[in-house]
Amino acid sequence: MTARCIFIFITLFSLNTRAQQPNFLSRSEIGVHAGTMFYIGDLNQFKPFYKSKLAGSLVYRFNVHSRLTLRFNATYGNIAADDKDAKQDVILNRNLNFKSQISEIAGGLEFHYMPFQFGNRRYIGTAYMITQIGVFHMNPQTEFNGATIDLQSIGTEGQSTTGGTKPYQKYQICVPLGLGVKFSLGKFCSFNLDIAIRKTFTDYIDDVGADTYMSPASLEAINGMDAVALSNRTLDGSFQGRRGNSSTKDWYVYAGGMLTFRLGKGNNCPVIR
Repeated sequence: MTARCIFIFITLFSLNTRAQQPNFLSRSEIGVHAGTMFYIGDLNQFKPFYKSKLAGSLVYRFNVHSRLTLRFNATYGNIAADDKDAKQDVILNRNLNFKSQISEIAGGLEFHYMPFQFGNRRYIGTAYMITQIGVFHMNPQTEFNGATIDLQSIGTEGQSTTGGTKPYQKYQICVPLGLGVKFSLGKFCSFNLDIAIRKTFTDYIDDVGADTYMSPASLEAINGMDAVALSNRTLDGSFQGRRGNSSTKDWYVYAGGMLTFRLGKGNNCPVIR
């Protein structure tokens, strides 16, 4: 009888201990991120949060240990810029504008500057660095004669599927790089604030990449009069001004706050100091 009791005790203790060990669910989090998105490029070179738009993200995290987390997110937002808001006469005269929806999927790492654990008062908060790689979809548009026009198919810089320069791709690679802070709100919830700039490898988020305007006759021969009208919208009708800056790429930035929730009841991930 005593041996049977000892066996039952050991079995229950073993099961309970195993249940309390860190597991996939106890290390996993899901969250909702809400914030704002803006763009930096040929139509906005200097203004942070210029024409920033509401954006949102769904996030999954897996806590490898208290200093390292795998992070995956699906983000949606809108960006825009308009030369009418510029102060320089040369930019005002250029008179270009665009808007674009941004849909992004990215994954990578969060590095914690200090150990972090849910519900642990000793490790209640930390700052962190975000390093990811992702894919995003863009579709630059403009308002023209009361209509919304998709610019990529127009070929405002002579891009054509029939020859010469090929149209740029709407799907592009991005590298989100950012900083954030997070705080434990108990054993199963955390609050985060972060900002990440997206390095891209395209100069056409805004449909503007070339330094100069293509001649009207050449552009009309390739893509028609709509391309001519949308390529050069200068107030004085000049083709001598600067259209864009081919030596730089476009960026976009996403910043906001996030709530995440643990999926399991096991112990936290291991502490690495």
